[in-house]
Amino acid sequence: MQEQEQPKLKDLLEFPCIFTFKVMGENKPELSDRVVEVIQSVIPGDYTPTTKPSSKGTYTAVSVAVNATNVEQIETLYKELGAIDIVRVVL
Repeated sequence: MQEQEQPKLKDLLEFPCIFTFKVMGENKPELSDRVVEVIQSVIPGDYTPTTKPSSKGTYTAVSVAVNATNVEQIETLYKELGAIDIVRVVL
């Protein structure tokens, strides 16, 4: 049996598109500012993140919708958001 190749991100999206990043990180006041700072360095714009603390308050989820014009922007943001020291997961 031949394995089916998983579709690539670029094949699943049509650009430009609205793409929402969900970043889970330590519950620190600077988390959303740092996430927005990284996003603005790749896709400049006016962003209003939504934040939601975890049930125990240890972590915070920051969601930000961006208007991406190509797959490279999304791939770059996954990498750069994941490199923030207080970030645990980028979805």
